[in-house]
Amino acid sequence: MLRKVGALALSTHPGPGAAVSAIAVILGFGVGLDWWRLILLGLAFLANQASVGLSNDWIDADRDRAVGRTDKPVATGRIRATTVRNAAFVTALLAVALTVPLGWGATVVHAAFIVSAWSYNAGLKGTVLSVAPYVVSFGMLPLIVTLALPSPALASPWALLAGALLGVSAHFANVLPDLEDDAATGIRGLAHRAGPRTAGLVIAAALAGASASIVLGLGDPQPYGWIGLALSLALAIACAALVVTGRPTRLIFRLIIAGALIDVVLLALSGTRMLA
Repeated sequence: MLRKVGALALSTHPGPGAAVSAIAVILGFGVGLDWWRLILLGLAFLANQASVGLSNDWIDADRDRAVGRTDKPVATGRIRATTVRNAAFVTALLAVALTVPLGWGATVVHAAFIVSAWSYNAGLKGTVLSVAPYVVSFGMLPLIVTLALPSPALASPWALLAGALLGVSAHFANVLPDLEDDAATGIRGLAHRAGPRTAGLVIAAALAGASASIVLGLGDPQPYGWIGLALSLALAIACAALVVTGRPTRLIFRLIIAGALIDVVLLALSGTRMLA
């Protein structure tokens, strides 16, 4: 039993899920959400990300098995695909339910976030539109947070742009290590068609663009804004260098998460200026 629970937990992709959930909570703290709203927001995003990870392992089970993925519990037979499928639906419904007390606006946008993320796993990952779910879902993240306020508000356009650009960088970085495995199973998304070197440049440009949109969007940024931008540019250059030199590893995705957290801190420090 414990072994199955562990396999199910691994199928949620806990690392990226925890990172995205942390981003949501930090943004919520920045705009001044009450403690109970912060807790609900964090739990909702944890369930959201668990659902997305589970759906990925369920839908990709045959492809993962074909290329010998030993890090996927379903592919290695440690847990049944039907169990992971059922858990994916349950956690998706739980994520939406947890958002209901935060208001109908946040609930609707959060549901759209999940549908968008699922659409990637369900088929868009193999098309030229593979980046679209990342753009939409990451772009919606600041909006979910601002709509969760007692007096719901829209997020500033520059905050939405920053989220969307981080989504672009996350998509390309997430795909790079799996290019060969995906090619062997017929997956040809936008990053696959671009190739590793072009993808590396896209990652760098999107990461830098996200930071620039925040700093310039604030209008009169404090010194911490310029420091954050400089750090993000350094991470962007490091990402591009790793790819151009032929080393597309998971380290790139971790650098993107680090860049995203820098941008989230900048957004959090902007406080209510993140509101439209």
